[in-house]
Amino acid sequence: MITLTPEQKHYLKNVLRLKEDSEFIVIDGQTNTYLVKLNNDNGQIIERLNEQNELPIAVTLIIALPKGKGFDEVIRSCTELGVNTIIPIISQRTLLKPSSHKLERWRKIVKEATEQSERQIVPNILEPISFSEVLKNGKKTNENCYICVTRKKAKHLLTYLLETTTNSITIVTGCEGGWTEKEINEAINSGFIPVTLGSRILRAVTAPLVTLSLVASVTEKSHT
Repeated sequence: MITLTPEQKHYLKNVLRLKEDSEFIVIDGQTNTYLVKLNNDNGQIIERLNEQNELPIAVTLIIALPKGKGFDEVIRSCTELGVNTIIPIISQRTLLKPSSHKLERWRKIVKEATEQSERQIVPNILEPISFSEVLKNGKKTNENCYICVTRKKAKHLLTYLLETTTNSITIVTGCEGGWTEKEINEAINSGFIPVTLGSRILRAVTAPLVTLSLVASVTEKSHT
């Protein structure tokens, strides 16, 4: 049996309008998926399913926090698209200064988006840190790391994705106003490769979705 929280009971009964013995899908966030039926306000496991909806590559997105509430929708959409880890960062031109309760809210959004998209793994979202701290930690050996830039001569991200075979990838996107020249140079010195997302200037909330869409399209196509 699976013990349902009051919120889950409300969603199943009042939003989805499920009746007694109605079936629904449950994920445990650790790669397992189950077919479950509603039984006396709890869930009775019927069988374990062999579902696999995760990307064939582990994707880490390092995202400079956009202003306003834009980050909420960014992490929701990135979760639906298959991201594994999200690292919110504060760059030199970041306008948003997140409060302490933001992380709890973000993790709730990520969890809800995981359920909605029927993924097997709940992405990990870390506490906001400065971009300089990220660079101090350095890149992992043999990991492909890219930083999205504008108005600089660089190859398109798609070019690298089509030419490289890897199990993990890290991509950094900037905030409103873009990166400073110092930040770009420090990232390159730390092993990040500058890439573009096309000839148009994308918004801070658009760039992460474009990068992840490209990764998903290339990697899932190559594994079909």
